[in-house]
Amino acid sequence: MHALKSITWQVIGSLRCSGYPQGMNATPTFGELLRGWRQQRRLSQLDLAGESGVSARHVSFMETGRAVPSREMVLRLSEQLEVPLRERNVLLQAAGYAPLYPQRSLDDPAMQAVRAAIDAVLSGYGASPALAVDRHWTLVTANRAALRLLDGLDPSLLTPPLNVLRLSLHPNGLSPRILNLSEWRAHVLARLRRQIDTSGDATLRALHQELSGYFTPAANEVNVSPAEVFVPIRLASSFGPLTLLSITTVFGTPVDVTLSELAIEAFLPADAVTAVALQLLADDGALPASLGA
Repeated sequence: MHALKSITWQVIGSLRCSGYPQGMNATPTFGELLRGWRQQRRLSQLDLAGESGVSARHVSFMETGRAVPSREMVLRLSEQLEVPLRERNVLLQAAGYAPLYPQRSLDDPAMQAVRAAIDAVLSGYGASPALAVDRHWTLVTANRAALRLLDGLDPSLLTPPLNVLRLSLHPNGLSPRILNLSEWRAHVLARLRRQIDTSGDATLRALHQELSGYFTPAANEVNVSPAEVFVPIRLASSFGPLTLLSITTVFGTPVDVTLSELAIEAFLPADAVTAVALQLLADDGALPASLGA
């Protein structure tokens, strides 16, 4: 279990905002932040006013600094704009109010139930790879099935903090084993772009740019069939090709920043052959030596 402990339950960031909408100053005003989020959501002042129950004139005054919003107004606007909890705290502070949403380390006693729940979910997937990640796709923890897939990868990519998207598309990572690489790459980049559009996160934007430069097409690549109903990831393994479908799980009612940014990614067998191969991998000895014994 030392391997799990060595890369598990890392500290997830600080309370500073890394997700200002593009074009924001280093210390933006509330009005600048509000305008940035409104434009990120492609809403006019009239649209936001109608959804928030205020006048367009009042929205305009808040954006220009001529009106100071109440704490309740900041929260109402944040809700309508679907601003992440981390950035809601930033909006509150910019308007002169204390942050509302706490950010606890996963080592905090208050998060004990959360840790237990995540461990239980990951363990419940058994021979199917499953892992928990933060908002930047940094690995938080993983089950043994996921760690076994990392055997033979460049040790430098396995040093915490381990970014799972970088690991999947890096030439020294999983990409040489992905049989439908261009298809999977397109899926990953599109998903990351949607996340950037939602969060405005500068770190994710830089990650997208980095990953976009990795790709070299595979000549004998296998693509998805029109009859399929999802985009699988197809991996070469010592027990034959694995065809996996991905499932994402998030906490439904978070009021803590850390919890709101956690997600569990599980990869389940898409056919009986893969199910057998995953079980064989699960029964096949120790974890990768690069992750510890």
